Amino acid sequence: MFAHAQSEGFDWPQWRGPQRNGISLEKDFIAQWPKEGPRRLWAAKVGIGFSSVSVSKGKLFTMGNTSNVDHVTCLDTKSGKLLWDYKYPCSAADPNGYPGPRCTPTVDGNFVFTLSRNGHLLCLSAANGALLWTKNLLNDFGGFIPIWGFAGSPLVEGNLLILETGAANRSVVALEKQTGRVVWANGNFRAGYASPIAFDLARERAVAVFSAGGLTGRTVSNGRVLWHYNWPTSYDVNAATPIVLDDKIFISSGYGTGCALLQVSASAAKLVWQNKAMRNHMNSCVLWQGHLYGFDENQLRCLDIITGVVKWSTPAYGKGSLMLADGRLLLYGERGRLGLADASPAGFRESAAGQILGGSSTWAPPVLSNGHIYCRSAADLVCLDVSGK
Repeated sequence: MFAHAQSEGFDWPQWRGPQRNGISLEKDFIAQWPKEGPRRLWAAKVGIGFSSVSVSKGKLFTMGNTSNVDHVTCLDTKSGKLLWDYKYPCSAADPNGYPGPRCTPTVDGNFVFTLSRNGHLLCLSAANGALLWTKNLLNDFGGFIPIWGFAGSPLVEGNLLILETGAANRSVVALEKQTGRVVWANGNFRAGYASPIAFDLARERAVAVFSAGGLTGRTVSNGRVLWHYNWPTSYDVNAATPIVLDDKIFISSGYGTGCALLQVSASAAKLVWQNKAMRNHMNSCVLWQGHLYGFDENQLRCLDIITGVVKWSTPAYGKGSLMLADGRLLLYGERGRLGLADASPAGFRESAAGQILGGSSTWAPPVLSNGHIYCRSAADLVCLDVSGK
Protein backbone atom coordinates (compact mmCIF):
# COMPACT_ATOMS: atom_id res chain seq x y z
CA MET A 1 0.00 0.00 0.00
CA PHE A 2 2.76 2.42 0.96
CA ALA A 3 4.82 1.68 -2.17
CA HIS A 4 1.78 2.20 -4.38
CA ALA A 5 1.06 5.58 -2.79
CA GLN A 6 4.68 6.62 -3.22
CA SER A 7 4.68 5.70 -6.91
CA GLU A 8 1.78 8.04 -7.64
CA GLY A 9 2.18 10.71 -4.98
CA PHE A 10 4.15 13.13 -7.10
CA ASP A 11 3.09 12.39 -10.64
CA TRP A 12 3.79 14.97 -13.34
CA PRO A 13 0.93 14.30 -15.78
CA GLN A 14 1.33 17.24 -18.16
CA TRP A 15 3.45 20.15 -19.34
CA ARG A 16 4.86 22.01 -16.29
CA GLY A 17 3.28 19.58 -13.85
CA PRO A 18 -0.06 19.16 -12.05
CA GLN A 19 -0.81 22.90 -11.90
CA ARG A 20 1.04 23.90 -15.11
CA ASN A 21 3.29 26.15 -13.03
CA GLY A 22 6.56 24.22 -13.06
CA ILE A 23 6.36 23.47 -9.32
CA SER A 24 6.38 20.09 -7.57
CA LEU A 25 5.34 19.47 -3.95
CA GLU A 26 7.98 16.72 -3.69
CA LYS A 27 10.47 17.13 -0.84
CA ASP A 28 12.25 13.90 0.05
CA PHE A 29 14.86 13.75 -2.69
CA ILE A 30 18.66 13.71 -2.61
CA ALA A 31 20.00 17.26 -2.93
CA GLN A 32 23.74 16.44 -2.79
CA TRP A 33 25.30 14.77 -5.83
CA PRO A 34 28.75 13.60 -6.96
CA LYS A 35 30.41 15.62 -9.72
CA GLU A 36 28.96 13.34 -12.41
CA GLY A 37 25.45 14.03 -11.13
CA PRO A 38 22.85 11.67 -9.62
CA ARG A 39 23.05 7.94 -10.29
CA ARG A 40 21.74 7.03 -13.72
CA LEU A 41 18.94 4.47 -13.39
CA TRP A 42 18.29 3.93 -17.10
CA ALA A 43 18.50 5.57 -20.53
CA ALA A 44 16.37 5.26 -23.66
CA LYS A 45 16.32 6.40 -27.28
CA VAL A 46 13.06 8.27 -27.86
CA GLY A 47 13.58 9.93 -31.25
CA ILE A 48 14.52 13.50 -32.09
CA GLY A 49 12.41 16.27 -30.62
CA PHE A 50 11.80 18.86 -27.94
CA SER A 51 9.02 17.14 -26.01
CA SER A 52 9.46 16.98 -22.25
CA VAL A 53 7.98 14.06 -20.30
CA SER A 54 4.76 13.36 -18.45
CA VAL A 55 4.58 10.84 -15.61
CA SER A 56 1.42 9.10 -14.42
CA LYS A 57 0.86 5.89 -12.44
CA GLY A 58 4.28 4.41 -13.05
CA LYS A 59 4.35 5.28 -16.75
CA LEU A 60 6.33 7.93 -18.62
CA PHE A 61 5.08 9.51 -21.85
CA THR A 62 7.06 11.53 -24.38
CA MET A 63 7.35 12.20 -28.13
CA GLY A 64 10.09 11.96 -30.73
CA ASN A 65 10.64 11.49 -34.45
CA THR A 66 12.68 8.92 -36.38
CA SER A 67 12.98 9.05 -40.18
CA ASN A 68 9.93 11.32 -40.51
CA VAL A 69 7.78 9.10 -38.30
CA ASP A 70 6.46 10.53 -35.03
CA HIS A 71 6.50 8.25 -32.00
CA VAL A 72 4.41 8.67 -28.87
CA THR A 73 6.37 6.52 -26.44
CA CYS A 74 5.28 5.02 -23.13
CA LEU A 75 7.99 3.66 -20.80
CA ASP A 76 8.00 2.04 -17.38
CA THR A 77 9.37 4.64 -14.95
CA LYS A 78 11.34 2.13 -12.87
CA SER A 79 13.09 0.21 -15.65
CA GLY A 80 12.78 2.32 -18.80
CA LYS A 81 11.19 -0.69 -20.51
CA LEU A 82 9.09 0.15 -23.57
CA LEU A 83 5.42 -0.46 -22.77
CA TRP A 84 3.98 0.80 -26.03
CA ASP A 85 4.82 3.01 -29.01
CA TYR A 86 2.23 4.71 -31.21
CA LYS A 87 3.62 5.96 -34.52
CA TYR A 88 2.40 7.82 -37.59
CA PRO A 89 4.05 9.57 -40.58
CA CYS A 90 5.01 13.18 -39.85
CA SER A 91 7.76 15.31 -41.33
CA ALA A 92 10.36 16.35 -38.77
CA ALA A 93 11.74 19.13 -40.99
CA ASP A 94 12.39 22.52 -39.41
CA PRO A 95 13.49 25.74 -41.15
CA ASN A 96 16.32 26.35 -38.67
CA GLY A 97 17.44 22.84 -37.84
CA TYR A 98 15.30 22.08 -34.79
CA PRO A 99 13.49 18.94 -36.00
CA GLY A 100 10.80 16.85 -34.37
CA PRO A 101 7.76 17.38 -32.13
CA ARG A 102 7.52 20.05 -29.42
CA CYS A 103 4.38 19.04 -27.52
CA THR A 104 4.54 17.31 -24.14
CA PRO A 105 1.81 14.65 -23.78
CA THR A 106 -1.13 15.54 -21.54
CA VAL A 107 -2.31 12.62 -19.41
CA ASP A 108 -5.82 12.60 -17.95
CA GLY A 109 -6.90 9.28 -16.45
CA ASN A 110 -6.70 6.76 -19.30
CA PHE A 111 -6.46 9.50 -21.95
CA VAL A 112 -3.16 10.67 -23.43
CA PHE A 113 -3.42 13.74 -25.67
CA THR A 114 -0.61 14.70 -28.06
CA LEU A 115 -0.09 17.18 -30.87
CA SER A 116 2.46 16.91 -33.69
CA ARG A 117 4.37 19.87 -35.10
CA ASN A 118 2.17 19.55 -38.21
CA GLY A 119 -1.18 19.40 -36.45
CA HIS A 120 -1.93 15.72 -35.79
CA LEU A 121 -4.03 15.74 -32.61
CA LEU A 122 -4.30 12.31 -30.97
CA CYS A 123 -6.20 10.82 -28.08
CA LEU A 124 -4.57 7.54 -27.06
CA SER A 125 -5.21 4.97 -24.37
CA ALA A 126 -2.68 5.28 -21.54
CA ALA A 127 -3.05 1.56 -20.93
CA ASN A 128 -1.97 0.26 -24.34
CA GLY A 129 -1.52 3.16 -26.77
CA ALA A 130 -4.66 2.38 -28.78
CA LEU A 131 -5.99 5.29 -30.82
CA LEU A 132 -9.27 6.51 -29.30
CA TRP A 133 -9.85 9.45 -31.62
CA THR A 134 -7.88 11.85 -33.79
CA LYS A 135 -8.19 15.24 -35.48
CA ASN A 136 -6.03 17.07 -37.99
CA LEU A 137 -5.83 20.78 -37.21
CA LEU A 138 -5.34 21.66 -40.87
CA ASN A 139 -7.98 19.45 -42.46
CA ASP A 140 -10.60 19.62 -39.70
CA PHE A 141 -10.28 23.27 -38.68
CA GLY A 142 -8.39 25.05 -41.46
CA GLY A 143 -5.46 25.51 -39.09
CA PHE A 144 -2.25 27.34 -39.92
CA ILE A 145 1.10 25.78 -38.93
CA PRO A 146 3.48 28.24 -37.20
CA ILE A 147 6.98 28.62 -38.69
CA TRP A 148 8.52 26.13 -36.22
CA GLY A 149 5.48 23.89 -35.96
CA PHE A 150 2.74 23.55 -33.38
CA ALA A 151 4.28 23.50 -29.90
CA GLY A 152 1.55 24.05 -27.31
CA SER A 153 0.55 21.12 -25.11
CA PRO A 154 -3.25 20.62 -25.05
CA LEU A 155 -5.01 21.64 -21.84
CA VAL A 156 -7.58 19.44 -20.13
CA GLU A 157 -10.08 21.53 -18.21
CA GLY A 158 -12.99 19.53 -16.85
CA ASN A 159 -14.57 17.73 -19.78
CA LEU A 160 -12.82 19.90 -22.34
CA LEU A 161 -9.56 19.73 -24.29
CA ILE A 162 -8.40 23.26 -25.23
CA LEU A 163 -5.73 24.16 -27.78
CA GLU A 164 -4.73 26.55 -30.57
CA THR A 165 -5.26 25.81 -34.25
CA GLY A 166 -4.23 29.15 -35.76
CA ALA A 167 -7.30 28.98 -38.02
CA ALA A 168 -9.37 31.96 -39.13
CA ASN A 169 -12.48 32.37 -36.96
CA ARG A 170 -11.56 29.31 -34.87
CA SER A 171 -7.98 29.88 -33.75
CA VAL A 172 -8.77 28.41 -30.31
CA VAL A 173 -10.96 25.32 -29.94
CA ALA A 174 -12.43 23.35 -27.07
CA LEU A 175 -13.21 19.71 -27.78
CA GLU A 176 -15.06 17.14 -25.76
CA LYS A 177 -12.11 15.14 -24.44
CA GLN A 178 -13.79 11.73 -24.71
CA THR A 179 -14.81 12.07 -28.38
CA GLY A 180 -13.08 15.07 -29.99
CA ARG A 181 -16.45 16.71 -30.68
CA VAL A 182 -16.19 20.50 -31.05
CA VAL A 183 -17.78 22.33 -28.11
CA TRP A 184 -16.69 25.83 -29.08
CA ALA A 185 -14.26 27.55 -31.45
CA ASN A 186 -13.39 31.21 -31.98
CA GLY A 187 -10.62 33.73 -32.52
CA ASN A 188 -8.48 34.94 -35.43
CA PHE A 189 -4.91 34.93 -34.10
CA ARG A 190 -2.20 32.74 -35.52
CA ALA A 191 -0.99 30.14 -33.06
CA GLY A 192 1.92 30.98 -30.80
CA TYR A 193 4.18 28.37 -29.23
CA ALA A 194 2.91 28.59 -25.66
CA SER A 195 0.52 26.25 -23.86
CA PRO A 196 -2.85 27.53 -22.57
CA ILE A 197 -3.50 27.75 -18.85
CA ALA A 198 -6.80 27.86 -16.92
CA PHE A 199 -7.48 30.05 -13.89
CA ASP A 200 -10.27 31.53 -11.78
CA LEU A 201 -11.52 34.96 -12.80
CA ALA A 202 -14.51 36.84 -11.40
CA ARG A 203 -16.20 33.72 -10.07
CA GLU A 204 -15.88 31.76 -13.29
CA ARG A 205 -13.25 29.61 -14.95
CA ALA A 206 -11.16 31.27 -17.65
CA VAL A 207 -8.33 30.25 -19.95
CA ALA A 208 -5.35 32.40 -20.98
CA VAL A 209 -3.98 31.76 -24.47
CA PHE A 210 -0.67 33.35 -25.50
CA SER A 211 -1.03 33.42 -29.27
CA ALA A 212 1.17 35.00 -31.92
CA GLY A 213 -0.70 38.29 -31.49
CA GLY A 214 -0.79 38.50 -27.72
CA LEU A 215 -2.62 37.25 -24.65
CA THR A 216 -6.35 36.52 -24.76
CA GLY A 217 -8.63 35.64 -21.86
CA ARG A 218 -11.65 33.45 -22.64
CA THR A 219 -14.37 31.79 -20.62
CA VAL A 220 -13.82 28.04 -20.40
CA SER A 221 -17.50 27.23 -20.75
CA ASN A 222 -18.15 28.81 -24.16
CA GLY A 223 -14.94 30.49 -25.33
CA ARG A 224 -16.32 34.01 -25.07
CA VAL A 225 -13.48 36.54 -25.33
CA LEU A 226 -13.11 38.55 -22.12
CA TRP A 227 -10.15 40.67 -23.22
CA HIS A 228 -7.09 40.71 -25.46
CA TYR A 229 -3.72 42.31 -24.75
CA ASN A 230 -1.57 42.97 -27.83
CA TRP A 231 1.95 41.54 -27.49
CA PRO A 232 3.75 41.37 -30.86
CA THR A 233 7.08 39.52 -30.94
CA SER A 234 9.57 38.96 -33.76
CA TYR A 235 8.72 35.83 -35.76
CA ASP A 236 5.53 35.46 -33.67
CA VAL A 237 7.49 33.58 -30.98
CA ASN A 238 5.36 33.91 -27.88
CA ALA A 239 6.42 30.61 -26.35
CA ALA A 240 6.44 30.84 -22.54
CA THR A 241 3.35 29.69 -20.66
CA PRO A 242 1.73 32.64 -18.83
CA ILE A 243 2.02 32.69 -15.03
CA VAL A 244 -1.07 33.57 -12.99
CA LEU A 245 -0.89 35.29 -9.60
CA ASP A 246 -4.35 36.06 -8.21
CA ASP A 247 -5.75 38.73 -10.56
CA LYS A 248 -2.43 39.26 -12.36
CA ILE A 249 -0.77 37.46 -15.26
CA PHE A 250 2.94 37.53 -16.16
CA ILE A 251 3.95 37.14 -19.81
CA SER A 252 7.40 37.04 -21.37
CA SER A 253 8.98 36.65 -24.83
CA GLY A 254 12.45 36.53 -26.33
CA TYR A 255 13.94 38.32 -29.35
CA GLY A 256 14.35 41.46 -27.29
CA THR A 257 10.65 41.82 -26.52
CA GLY A 258 10.77 41.51 -22.72
CA CYS A 259 8.11 40.86 -20.12
CA ALA A 260 5.07 42.41 -18.49
CA LEU A 261 2.74 42.02 -15.55
CA LEU A 262 -0.93 42.53 -16.39
CA GLN A 263 -3.86 43.06 -14.05
CA VAL A 264 -6.93 41.31 -15.39
CA SER A 265 -10.64 41.50 -14.71
CA ALA A 266 -13.70 40.02 -16.40
CA SER A 267 -13.53 42.73 -19.06
CA ALA A 268 -9.99 44.12 -19.34
CA ALA A 269 -6.26 43.46 -19.08
CA LYS A 270 -4.22 46.47 -17.94
CA LEU A 271 -0.47 46.92 -17.77
CA VAL A 272 1.10 47.03 -14.29
CA TRP A 273 4.72 47.13 -15.46
CA GLN A 274 6.81 46.19 -18.48
CA ASN A 275 10.58 45.84 -19.03
CA LYS A 276 13.22 43.74 -20.79
CA ALA A 277 14.69 42.08 -17.71
CA MET A 278 13.18 38.64 -18.42
CA ARG A 279 13.04 37.61 -22.07
CA ASN A 280 11.86 33.99 -22.02
CA HIS A 281 12.84 32.65 -25.43
CA MET A 282 11.24 29.19 -25.09
CA ASN A 283 10.96 28.15 -21.47
CA SER A 284 8.76 29.64 -18.80
CA CYS A 285 9.71 31.04 -15.41
CA VAL A 286 8.59 29.65 -12.08
CA LEU A 287 7.03 31.88 -9.44
CA TRP A 288 8.05 31.25 -5.85
CA GLN A 289 7.37 33.43 -2.80
CA GLY A 290 6.90 36.62 -4.78
CA HIS A 291 9.85 36.15 -7.13
CA LEU A 292 10.21 34.91 -10.70
CA TYR A 293 13.10 32.61 -11.62
CA GLY A 294 13.79 32.01 -15.27
CA PHE A 295 16.03 32.46 -18.27
CA ASP A 296 16.43 35.91 -19.74
CA GLU A 297 17.70 34.56 -23.07
CA ASN A 298 20.98 32.96 -21.82
CA GLN A 299 21.02 34.43 -18.31
CA LEU A 300 19.40 32.75 -15.32
CA ARG A 301 17.71 35.57 -13.45
CA CYS A 302 15.56 36.41 -10.43
CA LEU A 303 12.91 39.17 -10.59
CA ASP A 304 10.52 40.62 -8.05
CA ILE A 305 7.14 39.94 -9.66
CA ILE A 306 5.43 42.98 -8.12
CA THR A 307 8.04 45.54 -9.22
CA GLY A 308 9.93 43.82 -12.06
CA VAL A 309 13.24 44.64 -10.37
CA VAL A 310 16.16 42.24 -11.01
CA LYS A 311 17.57 40.64 -7.85
CA TRP A 312 20.41 38.63 -9.41
CA SER A 313 21.64 37.13 -12.67
CA THR A 314 24.11 34.42 -13.75
CA PRO A 315 25.20 32.92 -17.10
CA ALA A 316 25.88 29.52 -15.47
CA TYR A 317 23.36 27.46 -17.48
CA GLY A 318 23.21 29.21 -20.84
CA LYS A 319 19.83 29.09 -22.57
CA GLY A 320 18.39 26.55 -20.18
CA SER A 321 15.20 25.38 -18.52
CA LEU A 322 14.03 24.77 -14.97
CA MET A 323 11.40 23.60 -12.51
CA LEU A 324 11.07 24.00 -8.73
CA ALA A 325 10.68 21.60 -5.80
CA ASP A 326 11.09 22.12 -2.05
CA GLY A 327 12.31 25.69 -2.49
CA ARG A 328 15.05 24.60 -4.90
CA LEU A 329 15.49 25.28 -8.59
CA LEU A 330 16.18 22.19 -10.69
CA LEU A 331 18.21 23.63 -13.56
CA TYR A 332 19.03 22.03 -16.91
CA GLY A 333 21.50 23.77 -19.21
CA GLU A 334 21.29 23.56 -22.98
CA ARG A 335 24.52 21.50 -23.04
CA GLY A 336 23.42 18.84 -20.59
CA ARG A 337 24.41 20.35 -17.22
CA LEU A 338 21.99 19.59 -14.39
CA GLY A 339 22.02 21.44 -11.09
CA LEU A 340 20.20 22.47 -7.95
CA ALA A 341 20.16 26.00 -6.54
CA ASP A 342 18.24 27.76 -3.80
CA ALA A 343 15.21 29.71 -4.95
CA SER A 344 16.14 32.86 -3.07
CA PRO A 345 16.25 36.52 -4.07
CA ALA A 346 19.37 36.91 -1.91
CA GLY A 347 21.59 35.49 -4.67
CA PHE A 348 22.47 32.50 -6.81
CA ARG A 349 23.76 29.61 -4.70
CA GLU A 350 24.27 26.28 -6.40
CA SER A 351 24.15 23.27 -4.05
CA ALA A 352 24.73 20.44 -6.55
CA ALA A 353 25.61 20.05 -10.24
CA GLY A 354 26.76 17.47 -12.76
CA GLN A 355 27.21 16.96 -16.50
CA ILE A 356 24.60 14.31 -17.21
CA LEU A 357 24.27 14.47 -21.00
CA GLY A 358 26.59 15.55 -23.78
CA GLY A 359 26.29 16.32 -27.44
CA SER A 360 23.16 17.99 -28.73
CA SER A 361 20.90 18.79 -25.81
CA THR A 362 17.48 20.36 -26.09
CA TRP A 363 15.56 23.01 -24.20
CA ALA A 364 13.04 20.48 -22.88
CA PRO A 365 12.74 21.18 -19.14
CA PRO A 366 13.77 18.58 -16.56
CA VAL A 367 11.13 16.72 -14.59
CA LEU A 368 11.37 15.52 -10.98
CA SER A 369 8.73 12.92 -10.20
CA ASN A 370 8.60 10.33 -7.41
CA GLY A 371 12.34 10.39 -6.69
CA HIS A 372 13.43 10.33 -10.32
CA ILE A 373 14.78 13.17 -12.48
CA TYR A 374 14.15 12.87 -16.21
CA CYS A 375 16.20 14.84 -18.76
CA ARG A 376 16.52 14.53 -22.50
CA SER A 377 18.86 15.60 -25.26
CA ALA A 378 17.82 15.73 -28.90
CA ALA A 379 17.15 11.98 -28.97
CA ASP A 380 18.23 10.52 -25.61
CA LEU A 381 16.25 10.33 -22.38
CA VAL A 382 17.89 9.60 -19.04
CA CYS A 383 16.36 8.72 -15.68
CA LEU A 384 18.36 9.72 -12.60
CA ASP A 385 17.72 8.32 -9.13
CA VAL A 386 17.44 10.88 -6.31
CA SER A 387 15.08 8.80 -4.17
CA GLY A 388 17.70 7.80 -1.63
CA LYS A 389 16.61 4.16 -1.84
